[in-house]
Amino acid sequence: MRFAIVSRRKWFFLLSGTITVAGLIVVLLFGLNLGTDFKPGSRVQIELNQHFHSAQVAKAFARAKLGLGPDAITAAGTTNEMAVVRLAYPLTALQELQLDQAIKHYFPKAKGSEVNSVSPVIAQQQSQTAVWAVIFASVGIVIYVAIRFEYRFAVAGIIALLHDAFIVISVFALLRIQVDLPFIAAVLTIVGYSINDTIVIFDRIRENLKAEKVKTQHELEALVDGSLWQTMARSINTVLTVLFAATTLYFFGGDPIHNFCFALLVGLISGAYSSIFIASPIWVVWRGRSLSKTKKKSGVSTA
Repeated sequence: MRFAIVSRRKWFFLLSGTITVAGLIVVLLFGLNLGTDFKPGSRVQIELNQHFHSAQVAKAFARAKLGLGPDAITAAGTTNEMAVVRLAYPLTALQELQLDQAIKHYFPKAKGSEVNSVSPVIAQQQSQTAVWAVIFASVGIVIYVAIRFEYRFAVAGIIALLHDAFIVISVFALLRIQVDLPFIAAVLTIVGYSINDTIVIFDRIRENLKAEKVKTQHELEALVDGSLWQTMARSINTVLTVLFAATTLYFFGGDPIHNFCFALLVGLISGAYSSIFIASPIWVVWRGRSLSKTKKKSGVSTA
């Protein structure tokens, strides 16, 4: 069932604007739940081989006399017999030994702990590297689309990409899900997927522009609407295929890729939405203004 998309662009812009503002408020109020990749501290993974309560693990850490207590204690593994503990400070080799002894005292079946520590310098460097990775990817996409199509397509595409990335970040901030290196990998994956879908639509618009001479805003909107519906089945089928795979990995892939898959799910849905309802309408608004200016100039010259 087809309907006019471009003429309703104000509603889509309003929806995306509301989500963006809400996400910005969430990020400013709550911030991001940074993992050990971007925040100084230690992540301790302990195979306890028995069911446990957080209070028991906290007692073990108190017995080790490490200083401050754990920031967070969560269960992991298929049987929830593995504890993952987040500390706000990096552990030394001596502290790791003390911790293993304290764990053995409370949990005789434990097989020891795996500690991943990040110093403040390394955390800052990795944060900067992650930001630059996203920036370089975005700049590369803008340059490619500008050369392959035109600068208006490039700007519209990058706005849609930023929209997708920010929605994923906002969801993670609201749900207090940990942001780590796999999250950055998910964002870059979403950027690549979203721009691919957007380019397919832009390519169809460009081909239709070659076949038709557009002179008015109404004709431009009708052409873009037709292009969107010509690629709609392809866009929906592609995103559904990828969503099925990401959903399967989310439920059966295990804890290490759980957050990565969740970010993919949010980003894939947002990417499909922005490619259809955000990127192309933005281009129509911009291109329509140039049509109006051209029409005014021709009218003046004719007069």
